[in-house]
Amino acid sequence: MFLVPAFVIYVAVIVIPILYSLFISMHDWNGVGEMKFLGLGNYIQLFTADEVFQKSLVNTIIWVLLTIVVTTSISLLFAVMLNKKFAGRTLFRGLLYFPCVIAPIAVSIIWRWMYDPNIGFFNWFFDAIGLSYRQTWISDPKVSLYALFVAAIWQMIGQPMILFLAGLQTIPGEIQEAAFIDGANSIQQFFRITIPMLKETFVMVLATLIVNAINVYDIICGLTNGGPNNATQVLSTYMYTQTFQYNHVGTGTAVACVMLLISLVVIVPYVSFSARDE
Repeated sequence: MFLVPAFVIYVAVIVIPILYSLFISMHDWNGVGEMKFLGLGNYIQLFTADEVFQKSLVNTIIWVLLTIVVTTSISLLFAVMLNKKFAGRTLFRGLLYFPCVIAPIAVSIIWRWMYDPNIGFFNWFFDAIGLSYRQTWISDPKVSLYALFVAAIWQMIGQPMILFLAGLQTIPGEIQEAAFIDGANSIQQFFRITIPMLKETFVMVLATLIVNAINVYDIICGLTNGGPNNATQVLSTYMYTQTFQYNHVGTGTAVACVMLLISLVVIVPYVSFSARDE
């Protein structure tokens, strides 16, 4: 009986909206007129004939993979470095975490200037070191998605770093000292002691990063809005475009349901496997 209030709230704000979204995704609807039932027609159209959706799906998968590999690795590296005792480490922790509290649109404006082909920092830097590597970073379909990911890393790396840092501080120093006495070097200690003892932290960090990667929107909308030529289009931006710009509410809701399904397929097995008792 104590769970009834929480269960009612959960059903009202989670279950019912999801079911209603599934209902809308099976219709052709502009948001105000009469609904036309299509069954799985929207989904079939997306996966078989909609090239922009397919490009968005591929870009989302690329973004998730880059997040898992690059963001996790860099944040863990910074956490290990900042877990050591040295003068000014608190300052560096604050500096690395600071971008997390900046509004995503503000981050987009900052990096738009950084990527400016004429006065941007990156082209100026390559010119300064004598390399002819000038780019139209966010206007070139070949590099724009990865340029956006670099901007996203700058903002999002602080949160997983803090989580890893908190996990590192729970590892007893006696274990590492015993391993050192037994002859284990730093690399062996890292992979055989540190990584296994951060198991619960990895579950939290990866689950959060994957969900955020699937739902990434602000940084892409602020820098390219899915362009050029849909090169940086992801599922969330395509969903917004279909729903609110073209009034294809059924199609946009179908994209949202695909995003939900991807999140469930990726997160639930991972968390269940990683968090199970050994």
